[in-house]
Amino acid sequence: MAGNTFGTIFQLTTFGESHGPAIGGIIDGCPAGIALNFEAIQHDLNRRRPGQSKIVTARKEEDEVIWLSGLFEGKTTGTPIGFQILNKDQKSKDYSHIQSAYRPSHADMTYDKKYGIRDYRGGGRSSARETACRVVAGAVAKQVCSNIRFNAYTSAVGNIELKVPLEQLDFELSETNDVRCPDPKTATQMVNLISEVKKSGDTIGGVVSCVISNVPVGLGEPVFQKLHAELGKAMLSINAVKGFEYGSGFAGTQMRGSEHNDAFQSDGRTTTNHSGGIQGGISNGMDIYFRVAFKPVATIMKTQDSIDQGGAKVSVRGKGRHDPCVVPRAVPIVEAMAALVMADFYLRQKIQTVR
Repeated sequence: MAGNTFGTIFQLTTFGESHGPAIGGIIDGCPAGIALNFEAIQHDLNRRRPGQSKIVTARKEEDEVIWLSGLFEGKTTGTPIGFQILNKDQKSKDYSHIQSAYRPSHADMTYDKKYGIRDYRGGGRSSARETACRVVAGAVAKQVCSNIRFNAYTSAVGNIELKVPLEQLDFELSETNDVRCPDPKTATQMVNLISEVKKSGDTIGGVVSCVISNVPVGLGEPVFQKLHAELGKAMLSINAVKGFEYGSGFAGTQMRGSEHNDAFQSDGRTTTNHSGGIQGGISNGMDIYFRVAFKPVATIMKTQDSIDQGGAKVSVRGKGRHDPCVVPRAVPIVEAMAALVMADFYLRQKIQTVR
């Protein structure tokens, strides 16, 4: 299987399956001498952990990072950083009923056709369990580019949208509720909707927004490796993601150029930020902001029509423990992938210029 590595200089390679003994990763290209804050890394991993509230999967995993290499006396050595996270609460029997059946909108059929074999226990490598490795590496990446700030939050669940203007949001409030929305009133509505959907045996999607602040000017390459293109690739690599837009996004298509253009001030900043902090594929020093759309979780507790490996029609119904809405746990994953991109470009910039 190809495609298990992300990044150019700061690279992450992940391994393991959802129902195997462990998952893990190797971080390469991390500079030496960084004193890692292990509590901050575990904190981010805890935000993604299953079983943290009534509106996420009930699977219980401690998700404690076991560090294998690349560290000495709490500091990075410049060599590959190896880590693993043990799987302790997998229940493979919950998937025995789909051993030969394809779940609608899952990777079951495409995996089987591509490789001629598939791990039906939770989806194997296609499971969102793999994203725990990304959160660990993303938390390390945050400490590589420590001046840059990452704030992701839930901005929509189904048809319930956060209406508070971006500049008025208090990101400290995001972690005060189960859905990770920085507005308590909207958060309550979102939690109620997820609970209602879960009770009916169904699932629902939503949107995670992210603001990257204190970004230096000059990150990104102007042709094939534009900063926004790499952020888009990172976000679209996350399970269940169906869309990415940055800056004014699709709403910008309804504006005139005279409305949309960001006028420069004498200090190089702009009066508006429709560009979303990126111009010509390069960061301009303004906040970078983007939105990531997540589809409803494919496994539902309702009977659906499908086919088996032989093409015969079958009925499939979800069993076991699944998220009714992936969005609350996706917030730290979005931050992590954003951090991996920014740390990579931060290190690339350091080797390209002496200024």
